[in-house]
Order: sequence, then structure tokens, then C-alpha cells
Amino acid sequence: MTIKVTVENPFDAICVELVRELSAELGPLYGTDGTALFSPADVTIPRAAFVVAWLNDEAVGCGALRPMDDDSIAEVKRMYVRPAARGNGISRKILTKLEELAAEFKYAALQLETGNLQTEAISLYASSGYVRIDCYEPYVDNPYSICYEKRLT
Repeated sequence: MTIKVTVENPFDAICVELVRELSAELGPLYGTDGTALFSPADVTIPRAAFVVAWLNDEAVGCGALRPMDDDSIAEVKRMYVRPAARGNGISRKILTKLEELAAEFKYAALQLETGNLQTEAISLYASSGYVRIDCYEPYVDNPYSICYEKRLT
């Protein structure tokens, strides 16, 4: 089993497909799929990236990194692994790649939001050194949102 994570164009068909699958999974859980808070264009700017995880040359997951208003902080977005590929450490490899890119881009910290019903995601972030923080905009009044931060420096 070979797992690799590569930087890709978020407008490529496989990237669009992975984000669509994530949205289809989130919609029934929360009543919204999160697409209003992310556009592929968000990660085509400097110091941003979209990554795809490959399991034996098949695309099985994705994640994104985009700058926040504070130039020293980036946000992790659109973390997803296809259900059939879960349990193989792929999400951790995606997160690690995003952290490596954030360090290359000279960010001091990463922040992210996840839903309170996504227990696997919550466990991943906690075990990867992320600490819970107060929710930031636009998640402040969302009862499902949990926000995290990891200092990189």
C-alpha cells in the first residue's frame, strides 16, 4: 500500500469530485454542506494550496490550506477521505502535508473548524497537537462548530 499526498489544482476534475463527495457527506449531518464557506479560488492564491491523497495511485482524499485575515495564520479546509479508504492513516498524512506547506509559507499557526458530530476528525486534530479555541468568524454562532489551533513556531 503506497500513500502519497500531492499539491493539485483545485479546479481539476478529481479535486472537484472529492469536494463534492465531502459536501454530500456533510449536508445530511448539519443541514449545510460547507460549500458557502469555501471556493476553489480560495486556494489558488499565494501561500495557499489544495492537496490530494493517493492510495496506490487512486485519489482517496483531499485538504486545503488558505490564508486568513492575519498574515501569520492559515486555515485548514475541506479535509476529506473517501469512506472505503478510511482507517489507513490517510487523513493524518493530508494534515501533515498541509502543516509542512504552512511551515514553508512561513505561517506561525494553523486554525480549523470541524463539526461536533465528526468524532474521527476531532480525535485526529487532538492527537495531532491542535488545541481547542473559541470559534472564530464565521463560526462564532454555529452550535455545531468546534475550532482548533496549532502553533507552528
